[in-house]
Amino acid sequence: METITNTERFYELVPKGAKVERLGTGFTFTEGPVWNHAGKYLLFSDMPGDVRRRWDATSGVREVARPSNKGNGLTYETSGDLLICEHVTSSVIRLRADGSRQTVASHYKGTQLNSPNDVIVARDKSIYFSDPTYGRTPDFGLERKQDLKFQGVYRVQPSGQELQLLVDDFEQPNGLCFSPDESLLYINDSPRGHIRVFRRNADGTIGNGQMFFDHIGTGVIEEGIPDGMKCDAAGNIYVTGPGGIWVISPKAELLGRIDVPENVGNLNWGGDDWKTLFICASTSLYKINLKIGGNKLPYMK
Repeated sequence: METITNTERFYELVPKGAKVERLGTGFTFTEGPVWNHAGKYLLFSDMPGDVRRRWDATSGVREVARPSNKGNGLTYETSGDLLICEHVTSSVIRLRADGSRQTVASHYKGTQLNSPNDVIVARDKSIYFSDPTYGRTPDFGLERKQDLKFQGVYRVQPSGQELQLLVDDFEQPNGLCFSPDESLLYINDSPRGHIRVFRRNADGTIGNGQMFFDHIGTGVIEEGIPDGMKCDAAGNIYVTGPGGIWVISPKAELLGRIDVPENVGNLNWGGDDWKTLFICASTSLYKINLKIGGNKLPYMK
């Protein structure tokens, strides 16, 4: 495991001596945490277990959906509808409060997507998601051949017009997040162990892609890879990697690492003040209270 020395600037974000607290364990592989502020609970996925669960401080962990089509990334829209990346159906779907579901994206130019993985929503209500092939492998999805010839990142326009392919030169695009002003879109590539950053244009497309941060592990899953990724209110990037969560400044400086005893799949902010970082790490769910909150996405009211 790579040794990482925490800087004093790291401790402006993470209290000295703070350690992660385990909230539940015994899962298969946890992913996709998202906080429901009104209900004061966290939803999270367990892909190989084919189940979606919730945690709250009163009741602990309980199941809310089984089967779940091996759902992965989760986020909310401002309407309160839940967006889910489903590996089995190769779709992004919208789950409404009444339990009805709507397919948001499933095909690109008539060809079925690979397996949508992570998803975010911009202020203009457009939806961005990554589409690697992990959901076409055993355990993490439904084993089958790939129909597309690439692994891309897409945008669903607010108008619902044809799905936009934003970029297609990733080996396995995975986590993605906006800068606080949404002028930048960060996307990581798990096997390549790096994060790229793109300028977000006024029309919602992206361009001018550049390397942001490299050498986040060696690309070996068992050692920890860039997978889930989020941005805090000051523009710092939090990304999974060997040993836990790597914290990187907007200027691409490694500030430090939040140590987690298991490989981390994803992370997200929640709690009453949005300063609790929830961590989905392999078989367990953890949390740690930070000094800073997450970048306020539209659903984070």
